[in-house]
Amino acid sequence: MDENRADVLRRSTDTLNKLQLLSVFFENNTIYRIYLRVQVIHRLFEGNQDLDINKLDLFHVQFTSSVLDLLKKIKKSNEQNEMLLLEEVRINQDLIAKLGDTSGVENNYNMEKQRHTLKINLSLKNLYGVLSDGSSDYPFSKNLNAFSAQFAQDFFYTITPELYAKLTDYDPAQTYSNAYAVIQRKLMGVLCKYEFRTEFFYGLKANDRILEVFKFMDTDRYFLYSPSKGTFLFCELADIATVDRTNGFSKKAEILHELKDKNDSLKARMNAVKVQLPPQVESLLNDAYLKISDVDFLQNMANIDVQSNILRAMLNTNMM
Repeated sequence: MDENRADVLRRSTDTLNKLQLLSVFFENNTIYRIYLRVQVIHRLFEGNQDLDINKLDLFHVQFTSSVLDLLKKIKKSNEQNEMLLLEEVRINQDLIAKLGDTSGVENNYNMEKQRHTLKINLSLKNLYGVLSDGSSDYPFSKNLNAFSAQFAQDFFYTITPELYAKLTDYDPAQTYSNAYAVIQRKLMGVLCKYEFRTEFFYGLKANDRILEVFKFMDTDRYFLYSPSKGTFLFCELADIATVDRTNGFSKKAEILHELKDKNDSLKARMNAVKVQLPPQVESLLNDAYLKISDVDFLQNMANIDVQSNILRAMLNTNMM
C-alpha cells in the first residue's frame, strides 16, 4: 500500500471514529445512519485498490468534515446551555440546604395547635365566669396571642380585606363585652352547651389582620377569634367556603417543594438540551443522508459539494 493511500485511509478512519462518537452523543437515528453510510463508503475504498483513493479524501473534505463541524458546533452550544441549567440546579440546591428540613416546623405547629386550643377553651371558661360575676379580672391565658404571632405568616390562609370585614362585622347589641373581650351572646350559650369543647380549625390573614377559626367538637359549627380585637363571633362555614386551602404547607415548606420540583424539571431539561438538534438541522441532515445514499457519489461529487455548501452555510447562522 502506497503512503498516500495509507494516509487517506488513516484520516478516513479518524473521521469515522469522530462521527461515531457524535452519533452516540446525540442518540440520533439520522446521524447514526449517516455514520453507517460513510462507513460503507470507507470500506468500499479500503477493499478496492482500483478506486481512486483521493476521491475518498475529497468526499470527506466536501461532506463528512462539514457534518462533523456542524455537529461539533451544536454539541458545544448544547453543553453551554446544559451548564447554565446545571448552575441553576446548584443554586437551588444551595437554597434547599440553607432552608433545611421543614418537618420540625410542621411538627411544632401541630403540637402548638393543641396547646393553643386548650388555652382558648380555658380562656373562654374564664371569660364566662368573669362576665357572669361582673368581675374586672383578666380572663385570658398567658400569651394567648403568641400562637398567631408565631405561625400566621407560614400557616394561615390568605383572605381578602373585604372578607375579613364581613367576617368581623357584628351587632354590639347582641354581645357581651368588658374591657378585654367581646363575645356574641348566642355563641356564649353554645359554648356552655358544649362545655367549651372546641378545636383549632385553621387561621386566616388579611395582610396583618389575623383571624383564628375554631370548630365545636363533633359538630359542623364554627366561630372566630380576633387576637387584635379580642372578639369571639359565630362563623358560618359558607362564609369561609371560598378560602383557598389547597396549599397545606408552610411558606418555608412551600418554597422547598417549589425548589425541588424546579430542580426535577431542570434535570429533565438538561437531558433533552444536551442532545437536541434544531429542526432545520434535523431536516438538513436527513437530506444529506439521502444524498449520499441515493446517488452514485463517484459520479455525482458535484451534488455532494452542493450539500456541503449548505452544511457550511448552516455553521454561519444563528439557528442553534
